[in-house]
Amino acid sequence: MALSKLKKQQIVKKFGQDEKDTGSIEVQIAILTEEINTLTEHFKEHKQDHHSKRGMLKKIGQRRSLLNYLKNKDVTRYRNIIKALGLRK
Repeated sequence: MALSKLKKQQIVKKFGQDEKDTGSIEVQIAILTEEINTLTEHFKEHKQDHHSKRGMLKKIGQRRSLLNYLKNKDVTRYRNIIKALGLRK
């Protein structure tokens, strides 16, 4: 269920400032969002997988706290990442 190295590199290229920018908030949020989407697809087939569901909820909480931090620090970057990832409908 982990993301492939190639998929992470694509996310870093899209949201990072350069190819080695893996620690910026936008990249972390984008990677967490991709992992959450992957787990959501997994749960459509495996409804009883409660252990993985707990892990997904931890990822959602981590993404939420990163988004809150970004919103307090820089609202324009927050709005850009929300729009790019399709969060907040």
